Amino acid sequence: MSPTTPERARSGIDARGPRFTAAITAVLLLATAVLGFGGLDLAALLLLTAITAVFAWSAVAGVARNPFGLVFRALIRPRLAPPSELEDPRPPTFAQLVGFLVTGTGVVLGLVGVTAAVPIAAALAFVAAFLNAAFGFCLGCQLYLLLVRARVIRAA
Repeated sequence: MSPTTPERARSGIDARGPRFTAAITAVLLLATAVLGFGGLDLAALLLLTAITAVFAWSAVAGVARNPFGLVFRALIRPRLAPPSELEDPRPPTFAQLVGFLVTGTGVVLGLVGVTAAVPIAAALAFVAAFLNAAFGFCLGCQLYLLLVRARVIRAA
């Protein structure tokens, strides 16, 4: 992701926040996948449902306003140096929508009896969350930028 324009920078987000959120989400998704592949289908379904709700919250309210983002702002960010630059919140918010779609599909399929869908959806979302947390590479953000370049999404 590239830095934002000066007028957007004032309303941007600290890029470390979404990475913090991705780290927590990755741990939860890994636990979900392990539970699901381990035969604990109901526990995996319940955990994936909770994660899906957080993705929905993030996609609607924005990445800075989800529960993990609030923890980052209240407890972590005050202990860090100020960010060198702020980023546009739209790509990571779009990434949360993608996470919602992937995990939501797993939840719906799990509810209709496709139990393997729960750990598979969790594993797919885990890969994306891990890449963001560990390497700062946001798959959903890259998808957002591709859609903007293809003029499927208007960047405003």
